[in-house]
Amino acid sequence: MYMNNYVVVSIFLILGVLLPVVALTAGRFLRPYKPLDEKYTTYESGNEPVGESHVRFNIRYYLFALMFVIFDVETVFLYPWAVAFKQLGLFAVVEMAIFVGLLVVGLIYAWKKKVLQWTSI
Repeated sequence: MYMNNYVVVSIFLILGVLLPVVALTAGRFLRPYKPLDEKYTTYESGNEPVGESHVRFNIRYYLFALMFVIFDVETVFLYPWAVAFKQLGLFAVVEMAIFVGLLVVGLIYAWKKKVLQWTSI
């Protein structure tokens, strides 16, 4: 019985590694390969690139993205909890209250640090 489970898992592991390797190898042999200098240049809507390739971005972009991800993940956890709310009981309500409380503490911290205010450079 147990050996059968290991065989099934082994087959899935082998297929999980083998199928992408075979697909990528077949694609490499079947694709057209015609290297030209024009293909290795930077393409920006048909225009020649001008200026530096490295541009300095404001760190606030990343902070806003991080805040979005945090609250997006909160929604992902809250939705199934709300669907099964009647079956979960008091323990799950307390745990979700702690979870939401920690997120509120993080939001207050970000608000106090003025992460949510957009200022120009």
